[in-house]
Amino acid sequence: MTPSEYIKKVPKAELHLHIEGSFEPELMFEIAQRNKIEIPYESIEELKKAYQFGNLQDFLDIYYAGANVLIHEQDFYDLTMDYFKQCAKENVVHAEIMFDPQTHTKRGVEFSTVINGIQRAREEAEKQFGISSLLIMSYLRHLSEDDAFETLQQSLPYKHLIKAVGLDSSEKGNPPSKFQKVFEESIKEGYIPVAHAGEEGPAEYIYEALDLLKIVRIDHGNNGLSDPKLVERLVEEKIGLTVCPLSNTALRNVDQINNHPLKKMLDLGLKVTVNSDDPAYFGGYITENYLSCIDALDLSLKNVKQLVRNSFEYSFLSDKKKEEFIAKI
Repeated sequence: MTPSEYIKKVPKAELHLHIEGSFEPELMFEIAQRNKIEIPYESIEELKKAYQFGNLQDFLDIYYAGANVLIHEQDFYDLTMDYFKQCAKENVVHAEIMFDPQTHTKRGVEFSTVINGIQRAREEAEKQFGISSLLIMSYLRHLSEDDAFETLQQSLPYKHLIKAVGLDSSEKGNPPSKFQKVFEESIKEGYIPVAHAGEEGPAEYIYEALDLLKIVRIDHGNNGLSDPKLVERLVEEKIGLTVCPLSNTALRNVDQINNHPLKKMLDLGLKVTVNSDDPAYFGGYITENYLSCIDALDLSLKNVKQLVRNSFEYSFLSDKKKEEFIAKI
């Protein structure tokens, strides 16, 4: 079996997915019309053409514009269910889904509206497709730590539905150290800490995320390769990295997929996983991310099996569940 055939058939886990980033143009238009909200594009085609980004900020501008149409619980249900349907097609059996409450609460949408819509879809997906999932609540790093504290407070009545906290949005100029206190408090509340680090920011941000935020998994982490000591530490401490190849090329963090460091990371012994990040905007869901890397980096079947295994091993599933899934692959 070729690596490409294998990846299409094998059960997979996805550990780095922003639910707001799975907002397909067709659904965005449908919900905008339903909620009578103007979006600055005449057609689905025009909107798709706007998905050409020079950097992370270009993408974030359009990402937040899209999120504006999400108002009711049903909207969040539809958004999340759309992603799970894609998971079912691609044999993604476990998903760790990030959501950005502040993107919505700042617009006057209640925290409960957001999480109840997402939760309803999670329950439906488990029933209909047998897909297991958990939630990662992300703090927006371009906002203040006080804002993040407010979000933490809002989340407490729904603590039983949220497994982890993360840190996303504009990385440059917003180091992990800015959020040290809110992460300390989040850990006390029982949340597992993760953070985006080393996507556009330097290796130093990865050190801060590890030492100050006490994170147990890094989202992206590409720029860690610039520091051999850091690489050694990540290998030794078995820190999972949720790498997003098509996202990296779409946002120009990597000039082209042939130059993506994924294979190098694997060869160095880093615990990398493949994920889609914001698939509606970056040209592909998880299988497409694997296929692009298999072709461009000449990944062997052994490489691909390791990546799939990592996706379960570095998930936040129980050890028993991990073993069950790993047995299937």
